[in-house]
Amino acid sequence: MIRLARASDLPLLGELERAAGEPFRGLGMAAVADDEPFSVAELLPYQAGGRCWVVDASGVVAAYLVADVVDGNGHVEQVSVLPSFARRGLGRELIETAGAWAGSLGLPALTLTTFRDVPWNAPYYARLGFRELPSASWGPSLRAIREHEAALGLDRWPRLAMIR
Repeated sequence: MIRLARASDLPLLGELERAAGEPFRGLGMAAVADDEPFSVAELLPYQAGGRCWVVDASGVVAAYLVADVVDGNGHVEQVSVLPSFARRGLGRELIETAGAWAGSLGLPALTLTTFRDVPWNAPYYARLGFRELPSASWGPSLRAIREHEAALGLDRWPRLAMIR
């Protein structure tokens, strides 16, 4: 069941994100797997603003998504699924929830940034209806997000922005 995150869920999300990042290690992307997850303090504004959803699987927080408004569109800031709950459609359901949230605010689209060649990243989002957003179409906030990702070293692997 998807629900808005409670403050009591936030301490669980860092470990969930760490576990969800482990498969990157198998692709030679240990730096991504080792990336520090959102802190409770960083998650709190999303939770308080009604922009953080969790999948509650019989009391287990199995997945989560945080969203923001970026350049007038809904933007998926982070989506993570516990590996033991992968391939059950939880990520898709969270993306649909974020899309419905964006639509309820009158936002015309949903954007995200992701790795081009990681099977559960860009190819997965393409199956959910996202397409590449060329850099010439990025607004200033999306451009700043991509510049921050590059500064963190994430561009060692091809990245892109996508829109639906």
